[in-house]
Amino acid sequence: MDLKVITLCYILPLLFLVSSAEDVTLSVRGVTNIATTDENFICATLDWWPSNKCDYNQCPWGQAGILNLDLGNKILSNAIKAFNPLRIRLGGSLQDQIIYLFGKQKKCPNIRKKDDGLFGFSKGCLPRKRWDELNDFLNKTGVKFTFSLNALIGKHNTKEDKLNWVGKWNPTNAISLMKYTVSKGYQIDSYELGNELCSEGVSARIGSVQYAKDITKLRRIVNRLYPNPKSRPKVLGPAGFYGKEWFENFLQNVGPGVVDGVTHHIYNLGAGVDKTLINKVQDPYFLSQITQTFKDVSVAVEEFAPWAGPWVGESGGAYNSGGKDVSHTFVNGFWYLDQLGMTSTFNHKVYCRQTLIGGNYALLNTSTFIPNPDYYGALLWHRLMGSNVLSVSHEGSPYLRAYAHCSKKRPGITVLLINMSNSTFNVSIVNDMNMYPPEDTNEGIVLTSIPISSTDTQIREEYHLTPKDGNIQSDAVLLNGTPLKLTKSLDIPEMKPLLVDDPSSSPIKVGSHSIVFVHLKSFNAPACANSS
Repeated sequence: MDLKVITLCYILPLLFLVSSAEDVTLSVRGVTNIATTDENFICATLDWWPSNKCDYNQCPWGQAGILNLDLGNKILSNAIKAFNPLRIRLGGSLQDQIIYLFGKQKKCPNIRKKDDGLFGFSKGCLPRKRWDELNDFLNKTGVKFTFSLNALIGKHNTKEDKLNWVGKWNPTNAISLMKYTVSKGYQIDSYELGNELCSEGVSARIGSVQYAKDITKLRRIVNRLYPNPKSRPKVLGPAGFYGKEWFENFLQNVGPGVVDGVTHHIYNLGAGVDKTLINKVQDPYFLSQITQTFKDVSVAVEEFAPWAGPWVGESGGAYNSGGKDVSHTFVNGFWYLDQLGMTSTFNHKVYCRQTLIGGNYALLNTSTFIPNPDYYGALLWHRLMGSNVLSVSHEGSPYLRAYAHCSKKRPGITVLLINMSNSTFNVSIVNDMNMYPPEDTNEGIVLTSIPISSTDTQIREEYHLTPKDGNIQSDAVLLNGTPLKLTKSLDIPEMKPLLVDDPSSSPIKVGSHSIVFVHLKSFNAPACANSS
């Protein structure tokens, strides 16, 4: 056989493998929305951990705890301002050991290592000066601020079960802080009570009925100190891991209007030291296991507290500060953005990422404050994805995840595509105008899929996020092939889309290991008629 023929026999199959891509038709039902989120769905947390918070022989917190954080850092300020506004929750494991230096409180202990303390630390203190500095910073950056209060003041643990704390919550110290906050005109979006004290607890737990009584007390205090309903902070709780019996008892024992947000925490990836962590964040079957929890919380809120909405109040993916080689890298975006899409379909109003800064799972590098890849994913979601959530389906690979919302303050819809595989997908989007969900349609009725129309003035906007050098464990991310870097003035870079002039004739090419946001201005979705 001729050498050229032999060579072609080997090369042609390789070229086919390189150039081949799976064609996928994505059906978006634009007639009705299936859920709604808060306009400020994206949220990030700040924590109390000191620099000697260590896990697995590493101490990834540095000076990121709120008592040490450099609030004058320009990158930090610019990263927050870019959201305009960003929702931030200050809370975490040590919050139920923090006292506030207000009113009759005169002593201000420093957090230190303590073997018999909760989470291995002693009680700590929030000085008035730091509260002033923090609120000045929050005001200048335009944050929607949630402050999580110490729920264990006045309680004690039982001799029979040291994990079980009993007694009534004593709000005196909290009231002193809140009165001062009101007098200074500091803006609080919401107060939350306790951290991971519900259900089985973590280092401490409170019974559901007592927790309901305590948070009802907080609601009365908030109503009294903030008499104007228009500017009154919301009340959130119980801020812990979901347990069916505990949550339902809690919700049945709080009266109408007591809680505005039912907060629960998610760490579904396991321990940060888990060597299989990188596989978990790329496994759609594993990631889908948590959907039942989101559904159960949503159903419980709808049944027992329909005036409230479910929130993910804290979620870092992997607990104990995250995975040092995964949680701050590009590949973590598969888990994070999938979580955002998933929770929104289950009517969750807010999703708080642990953390804005601190630990291995931060949106910003703990030392340099430079944004990690997930920061840009969060920012694109915040700018593009509106409150109305649409139904999406396709029959392609399960490693291609898809979510759709009405676009934020713009006509049309925005679709999020997450490719967890090393394959490429050519995605065509059709508009399913059937008014009934698939399970409600009668056998034999065919759904009508209407291709998206296109004119010369209708342009598709695409935002392709890929890792630098194709390394999914890179801290650097590219937008449409260009590295996202801070400007010379340390501002967040402009994030311009790739424009496709004739969207009806060309599918969306979703490259391997990539995340793509697509804005379809011309998509006719009656559910989005009032969104823009």
